[in-house]
Amino acid sequence: MRLTRVHVPGPLAAGSRHAIDGDAANHITRVLRLRPGDPLTLFDGRGGEHAARIEEFRKAAVIVAVADREPADRESPLSLTLAQGVSRGERMDWVVQKATELGVTRIVPVLADRTVVKLDSRQSERKLHHWRAIAVAACEQ
Repeated sequence: MRLTRVHVPGPLAAGSRHAIDGDAANHITRVLRLRPGDPLTLFDGRGGEHAARIEEFRKAAVIVAVADREPADRESPLSLTLAQGVSRGERMDWVVQKATELGVTRIVPVLADRTVVKLDSRQSERKLHHWRAIAVAACEQ
């Protein structure tokens, strides 16, 4: 059976219960169709993973029991930063996904003088949220 990795935004503690909501909960319930008792692997981006087991489903959340932390050596020992010119369309999404999969620690979007893409502050925030979601999805693979 394939073990499902799920990113959670907050810190995790062994022996606690955690509510997974939003897109992750929707993916667990509607796409994967997991049931109470099924195992998950949770990670918060701070290193290591926690084994977890689904306890119950609520209206818009999945309640899981968090088990002990397990060290996971998935991170590169190098701290790599990618300065990437913002590109049009889905090309930037692809760069964020592949850079995350390759182990880049930090991606810095760059708007240069000759960049075709022009973003105002509202668009910048929306794009940043979108790119973070792509990076999280790439980490869950």
